[in-house]
Parts: sequence; structure tokens; C-alpha cells
Amino acid sequence: MSSLALFASSQTQADSLNKLAGDFWSWRAEYAPFTGDDVNRMQRPGGSRDWSRASIDRRGNDLEQFESRWKKIDPSSWPIAKQVDYKLIGSALSRVRWELDVNPRWKRDPNFYTEQTLTALAEALTVPAPFDEARSREILTRIENIPSILQQGAENLENPPAPFATVAINNLDGIRERLRRMASSLVASKTLNADKLKSACEHAADALEKFQQQLKEKLPNLPQQTALGRDAYVWFLRNVALMPFMPEELLAMGRQEWNRAVAFESFEKNRNKDLPPLKIADNIDNWIRDAAGKELSIRKFLQERGILTVPDWIQHYTLRPTPEYLRALGFTENDDFTSASRLKENCIRYVPEPSEKLGYFWRATAMDPRSITVHEGIPGHYFQLCLSWKHEDPIRRHYYDSGANEGIGFYAEEMMLQAGLFDDSPPTREIIYNFMRLRALRVEVDVKLALGEFTLEQAAKYLQEKVPMDEQTARQEAIAFSTGPGQAITYQIGKLQIIKFLADARMQQGNKFNLRAFHDFVWKNGNVPIALQRWEYLGLAKDLP
Repeated sequence: MSSLALFASSQTQADSLNKLAGDFWSWRAEYAPFTGDDVNRMQRPGGSRDWSRASIDRRGNDLEQFESRWKKIDPSSWPIAKQVDYKLIGSALSRVRWELDVNPRWKRDPNFYTEQTLTALAEALTVPAPFDEARSREILTRIENIPSILQQGAENLENPPAPFATVAINNLDGIRERLRRMASSLVASKTLNADKLKSACEHAADALEKFQQQLKEKLPNLPQQTALGRDAYVWFLRNVALMPFMPEELLAMGRQEWNRAVAFESFEKNRNKDLPPLKIADNIDNWIRDAAGKELSIRKFLQERGILTVPDWIQHYTLRPTPEYLRALGFTENDDFTSASRLKENCIRYVPEPSEKLGYFWRATAMDPRSITVHEGIPGHYFQLCLSWKHEDPIRRHYYDSGANEGIGFYAEEMMLQAGLFDDSPPTREIIYNFMRLRALRVEVDVKLALGEFTLEQAAKYLQEKVPMDEQTARQEAIAFSTGPGQAITYQIGKLQIIKFLADARMQQGNKFNLRAFHDFVWKNGNVPIALQRWEYLGLAKDLP
């Protein structure tokens, strides 16, 4: 074949990938399940959702067609950057296969249906008020959709593990009163008729209480085993996360980092033993003001130290009091990272009133907002997502898995500590090292839950004692890891991958290595698994799964 014909064939293949990607992302936005993962959100078309068995079968058929189109494309002659795009779409398709067949929560986890109903509703409410007519209509649609989704869920579930059912039962306690409080507080923020909203919430409460009662009746006869199993877990690592590790390697990496975190926290505590402890913000207004000022100082720090480019168009990571309608409902992370179409709006993290009773992460935020800002805001998730949403490559603009994002967020914490951001507050450094303990333990808990070496209760107790952290947060973490295996490892393993990536770049480029340029590449491509980023940036394919 002539060189011209080869070029034409390659171009046709590239066009096929771009067309496949466009078709897939449009389909994915319509059918992707809602999730409690605060980063894994996407812009979706409005309207009702269908989780009937017939609808799930149709999705399986659609996926087979997407997979067939993907396999027919030969990227071997393409530049590495375009081959990365090809693997990215393959990973995104594998994520759907994971959801439908490998870890089919739709038939083994009742919490999946609270996510498709209550988490979906809460997610619509995180975008700040006032709500225009279109948003109010979507909120009402999601409430009215609850009974049909729960009926479908009751038909789909096949002997779910008893621990999963117990979690769902407990999460639905008091749901009618919570929906009533939500509706009451929404009246001033929406354009819908108050009676219509009230009626929809009552019907939703009927369905949710019925779903809860059905689970209670089945509970004595449900199996106790929650583990997905080694084969499924390895499949996830290889095909979805694109991580080149086996479970035993992950455990060894996590233990090594646990030892390091405990040692460094001990050094820091000894260094600071004569210093007064940090105090929790005395009121919410001062907390919000403190966070705003420190967010500006972080942006300046990044620029002046040559760590990362901060474009002027990036808006701000801000705190706001939690509205009553969100506080009443719960069921999602309390933040709004904006979206590709809302880049001119500030990111918002809703916070509770400060008190000594705050949980693990809220307490740290109320003592020094920077401890969370560097992970969630700038230079963390919000900043990284905005850069990715502006990527010139449309395939990379679409978020599909939080693995790389959480690795970058966790990497940012210690990177900013080592760069000197917290030199003015030694006790904040203790917080960062304690965060490191938690993320290292998450690896062990995630792997052992998936392999059946931990029960949910054992995992929660382990986190509570070893971090240490409050009982409620520990249990919430264990529940999330048990029902969604593979997500909790992403913080620690992603961070370690980035550190290796940086070391390889430094050694390959020598004196030409530029930290800002390196970080600018990583953050811009932050939706892309780290192994693929390393391949593209350095041409090193050794660690590809």
C-alpha cells in the first residue's frame, strides 16, 4: 500500500474513533447511573430514567455495538497521543461493562436504587439557587421518577448481600420527614406549584418506605457475603482503571505508604509538641471568609513558586452554608464543581455550622480550609476539571472515571506541603500527614473487602482505630468501598503513579526538566489514567496494563 493510501486509511480510522467517541459520550450522558462519587458527575439531558430489565438489556446491546466498532479500529500506526485516546475510549467502554455485568450493582445492591433516586435528586439540588423553570421542572421530574425506579429495583434485585440491604434500610430511616423538610425549604427557591411538589414528595416517600419494608422482610434470608472476588477485581484494574498492578502489589504499596505516613506524622507531632493546637472556626461567616482569603493565597503561591500555571479564567473555590433542602435530604457529597458549560461560575462546597462535633474531614476544613482546598479546589479537583473541560481534544473533555482525578487531588496535598504552603501552620502539616494515613489504609480496606478478607463491619472498625477517625465517617467510608470496589485505591495508587512519572521525567529530561511544565501537562490531562499520561509524555510503555 502506498504511503498516501496508508495515510488515508489511518485518517479514516481516526475519524471512526472520533465518531465513536461522540456517539458514546452522548449515549453515556443519557444512561450512566448516578453515583455518590462527588467527582464522577456529568452533564445529562433532562427527563425520566428507566432501570427496567428491558432497558438494561437494551443498554447491553448498545454496548456490544460500541465495543464492536472500537475493536474494528486499528490505532497501531497513529501517534502516541491518538493511541492514548483509543485506549481511553476502551477504558470507558469497560466501565460500562463493569457496571452491567462484572459488578452489576443493579441486581446485587439496594443502595444502587437510592443513588438513582435520592442521590440523583440531591445532585440536581447542589447547583445553587435560585432555580429557573427548567431546573425546577427537572427537580420535579426526578422526584416523580422515584416510585417507578424503586419498583424496577425491587424486580431486579437478586438476593443482595445482607450488609448492603442493612445499609439501605438504615439510610432510608425517616425519609418521609426528610422529604417534607426538603420540599418545605424549596418552596421559596423554585417556580413549581407547592401542592404539586408536596404531592410528588408524598408519593416518593410511599415508594421509599415500601422499598425499605421489602428489604426488611427479605433481610433474614439474604446472604452475608459481599466480596466481588479476585477475578472481577483484577478485571477492573486491567480494563477500567488501567493500573498495571495485582492486588498483592497494591497491598504492599499501601503498607509501605502507611509506614511512611505514620513516621512522618510522628516527626511532625514531636516537632510541634509545644505549639497550641488549631482551633475550629468560631462561626460559619468567619470560616467562609478565611477560606476565600486562603484560596487566593494558594493561587498566588502556585504562580510565584513556578509550580503550576493558574489561568485568569479559572473561577474560585468557595464555601457556602448548606441550604436546608440539602441538609434535609443528604445522599450526595456537598459540592458543585460546575461543568463544561458553567466555567464562568464559582465552585461551591456547602459546609455545616462549625462545632466540636464535626466529622473527620469537616473538622479539618474548619481548622484550616487549605487542608481540603488543595485536594477539592485549587490546585485539586475543581481546578483540574476546569482545565480538562477546556481541552482541545474532545475525547479528553469527557470525564469517565475518578481514578486519575483522585490521584492528582491526593498528590496535590503532599506536593503543596513539601513546597512550603503550610510552613506558617505546623499543626496543618499534621493534618496532611494524617490524611496520608487514611489514604494508605483505604488501599488495604478496598482490596480486602473486594477479596473477601474483610467484612464491612471489620473495615469500618479498622479505619476508625487506625486513622483514627470518628465512627460515622469510618462506616460511611467502608460502605462506599464495599459497594464500589476499586475506587478507594485511586487516591494512594494514583499519587504513587504520579510520583514515579515525575521521577522518570526528571531523569529523562535532566536539567531541562521543568516542574511547572510537567504539572501543566498532568493537570490538563487529568481525566486520563496516569499510565497513559506517562506513555504520552515520555514515550514509556513499560507500565501499561
